[in-house]
Amino acid sequence: MDRYRIIEVKQSVFADNDAEAASLRAELRAQGTCLINLMSSPGSGKTTTLLRLLPLLQRTLRVGVMEADIDSDVDADTVSRTGAKVIQLHTGGMCHLDAAMTREGLRQLGAQGLDLVILENVGNLVCPAEFDTGAHLDLMILSVPEGHDKPLKYPLIFQRCSAMIVNKTDVLPYFDFDLDKVTQFARQRNPGIQIFPISAKTGEGVEALAAWICAQIDKEKEKKETRL
Repeated sequence: MDRYRIIEVKQSVFADNDAEAASLRAELRAQGTCLINLMSSPGSGKTTTLLRLLPLLQRTLRVGVMEADIDSDVDADTVSRTGAKVIQLHTGGMCHLDAAMTREGLRQLGAQGLDLVILENVGNLVCPAEFDTGAHLDLMILSVPEGHDKPLKYPLIFQRCSAMIVNKTDVLPYFDFDLDKVTQFARQRNPGIQIFPISAKTGEGVEALAAWICAQIDKEKEKKETRL
């Protein structure tokens, strides 16, 4: 008789989280709320990108934002000035959000009646990509100073995301960053990934990104109507 058992905890945790995420996604779709999970490394410009995006999205959508960080409320304070409904989520040292944490955040935010909720996930290219939050759309930001080789080094986040936002294009002349190569590398990981070069500082490219996001939300609404 075996003296001990081996339990695959990580596999079990992921299976439970995936079930919770699927349930949350269905509930949000039924109430007409689209959830976007925005991921990136620290300093890539997530918050600055949101500051550019939100006024464009708010023209036609009721938008809420959940800011996730290990500590501080700097981002929530900044984003709240746009007039969007905002809460700050502290993860207590965790480097990601899972579906249960996202559900609690949505409850505290009061997502009922919102067309769109954007989750600004914890800054990290690894852990957040491993956990399904229940989002309908996963996006990631890669900034020019990080280098064009990141899809080769951190494949999962590029495989998971529907779009890669290449931020800080205003500093392209000062960095050894090849937009053609990053496009090639990202599409090796995910042939269908959409790519949006932007400068959150100048606003260049943000209109196209906002239009694409609105189109994806319309598709989510069509899925809801199909199920009615």
